[in-house]
Amino acid sequence: MSDKTTGGRPGNLPSHTRSFIGRREELGRLERDLDPGVGTDRLVSVVGVGGVGKTRLALRAAGRIEGAYPDGVWLVELSPLHTAGLVGLAVMETLPLSDRSTRPVTEVVAEWAEGKRLLLVLDSCEHVLADCVAFVEKLLPLLPGLHVLVTSREPLGLPGERVLCLDPLPVADDAVALFADRAAGSGFTLDDTNRPAVEAVCRRLDGISLAIELAAVRLGELTLDQLRGLLGARLPSRLDLLSARGGEGPPRHQTLRTAIGWSHELCAPLERLLWARLSVFPGDFCASVADDVCAGGPLPADQIPGLLTRLVEQSIVRRHVADPARYRLLDAVREFGADWLRALGEERTVRLRHRDHYRRLAREGCAEWNTGRQAAWCERVLTEHANLRAAMDCALTEPDGRVALAMAADIGFLWRHCGYLRDAQYCLDQALVNGAPPGPDRIRAVWTRGAVALLQGDLEVAANWAVRCADAAREQGDPVAVVAAKYLRGGQLALSGRLSEAVQVLAGAPRLPVRRDWFGAAQLQVRVALAFAHLLSGDQERARAVAEEVRASSAACGESWAGAFADSLVAQTDLVRGDILAAVANARTALAGHALLHNTVGAAMALDVLAAGVVAAGDGRRAARLLGIGERVWELTGRAQMDSPDLMATRRSHELRVRGEIGDPAYEQAYEEGRTMAYEEGLDYAAHTY
Repeated sequence: MSDKTTGGRPGNLPSHTRSFIGRREELGRLERDLDPGVGTDRLVSVVGVGGVGKTRLALRAAGRIEGAYPDGVWLVELSPLHTAGLVGLAVMETLPLSDRSTRPVTEVVAEWAEGKRLLLVLDSCEHVLADCVAFVEKLLPLLPGLHVLVTSREPLGLPGERVLCLDPLPVADDAVALFADRAAGSGFTLDDTNRPAVEAVCRRLDGISLAIELAAVRLGELTLDQLRGLLGARLPSRLDLLSARGGEGPPRHQTLRTAIGWSHELCAPLERLLWARLSVFPGDFCASVADDVCAGGPLPADQIPGLLTRLVEQSIVRRHVADPARYRLLDAVREFGADWLRALGEERTVRLRHRDHYRRLAREGCAEWNTGRQAAWCERVLTEHANLRAAMDCALTEPDGRVALAMAADIGFLWRHCGYLRDAQYCLDQALVNGAPPGPDRIRAVWTRGAVALLQGDLEVAANWAVRCADAAREQGDPVAVVAAKYLRGGQLALSGRLSEAVQVLAGAPRLPVRRDWFGAAQLQVRVALAFAHLLSGDQERARAVAEEVRASSAACGESWAGAFADSLVAQTDLVRGDILAAVANARTALAGHALLHNTVGAAMALDVLAAGVVAAGDGRRAARLLGIGERVWELTGRAQMDSPDLMATRRSHELRVRGEIGDPAYEQAYEEGRTMAYEEGLDYAAHTY
């Protein structure tokens, strides 16, 4: 988890990769509406038919006004969402906020954003409109520094909402200019002789931006007169089955669907089939996954790379802005492809292929989690989050609950270790709601659900799942599962302050060879929890011995998750021994390991230890800054010190020592300097300590 930045500022706006044509009046008006120093509107909606250019206008205006929002402009892409109630979660995952608690999302976002000045851009709200209304309606009154920019086919309908109805481009000026710009790659040059034909094409397409772009790229294979004649003809009869749905909307929506339909008609048969099958991807995807999900029947896997290239050339598929190796479909194009897939009778089949691909991916990730591929798997999980969520949703809607349980166990485990605790909680609760048949999948699901509760600081819930996991492990008779179950009970006792009981439970776990899969990760976490309980009990030597053992096992496996926690625990025993340089070095190593896996809880704990080492070394001002950085990271987790009374008391003792060294005024100044650093900036500062 890290702050996203654009040009060194907080925010995540994508860079502009295409020229922006026309819309001067609308752009100027939107800039004024969004400028907090000029306008008084805090909710602005850009409304119009699909493909008219709402998102592009919104992002251009947001980019131009970015400097007015010191806490960032944040783009929340809602088109991948297919389940109700996830808008708030999508916002939280976009912001530099890795909350691990179970509190309501709006409460967490409101707490983080209090006193900040930021702009949220909620893009493509129409299919989750009710959720957007509920989220914005609750949040805006709580946060005077929050402004919201919406793009949608219809407004939210909230009081005080300023609506910019985006009309199609004026044909004689902006539409013609857009056509000429997008057709330039085919060698086309606009002049007085061809302008009338271009105007006729743009008029036929009602000035809708996406429709014009799709038509313009066809000049590589059609003459302008052919294109004009084609667009003037009747919609082909074999698209009639799709036009019924398009006919329900306004005329300009029908125009867009007709233009997309003509692009579809001009594609080769296998290009059309690939387009339809690609519609199952909710966001972006890579070519190798497209091969696996979309191949079959008349579409051989070895032809997909070439067909994908052709679809990119025709602007049906777009390359991802940040990662050219990944691809995406625009919303309107995806909708058309999904309609065609449904008409072909292939929708369920291809969705199940998508589900099964990500089912295998998650199973492979769990099998290799406790190895040197751990960091690579973490990055893969972050990249494929939207696809994993869609696959999980698909599994939960299928009648075979065993598949959903297995997927929730695997995906939930990966999400738990990669920062998506709320997603993990949701899918596991859904898969386990009606119980589960005995077997390894149930053990993994129950263990992961309890482990999620531990990181969320939800100790009562963790205790409940600990009992269920222990029962399931005994029933299964798997000795490694019995060891894994000890982590839940022992960890819950340690965080509750019942340290002697925690030591008894965790020390009693049988010592078995450490596996390389998810069970091995659980085995290491049992030992980490034991070292933690020894440390809080005051038994420094036992804590160090166990932590050193975990470090050795972690290094042998090549993993980092447990090893980084062990580094932090060793650093704390270094402090007690008075070996300050070792404490600082080990705390920095721990911080690097946690940063590698985007583990905010681990990073926050390591920062607390590092601050203690730095003040012991005599640099109170730097220690105060580190405590400020640590406080910012703890804020991202949602629960300071995981609500552990022992951890809170330890951090308070560090603060008091620093205050005593440099005085309250100097402490407050340095602490605030650290707390206001961006996440990456703060970690970089900490990494260069001594």
